[in-house]
Amino acid sequence: MANTVDDLRNEIRVAVGRFEREIAAAFTKEDLAAICEAVDCGIDLDPLPPKGELRAGILSSVGVDADEPVDRSFRKAELEAIADELDGANP
Repeated sequence: MANTVDDLRNEIRVAVGRFEREIAAAFTKEDLAAICEAVDCGIDLDPLPPKGELRAGILSSVGVDADEPVDRSFRKAELEAIADELDGANP
């Protein structure tokens, strides 16, 4: 399991078919859309909704309570829950 937030973000990116980042970077809208599809959050992605709605849908899909919209980056515990969900979906 990854130790840092950046490691977790990259682990999640790779799990959903996106590219790892060499520098610390928050998820792009496209990253969030790929995660939404992977965890089947049921959000219409055409056109892409705001990041806050994407984050809220992802958290809801992985069983984390969240306000709608989530207007901040994911916290480490939230990233761990997402990574765990993706590991379970791709054994």
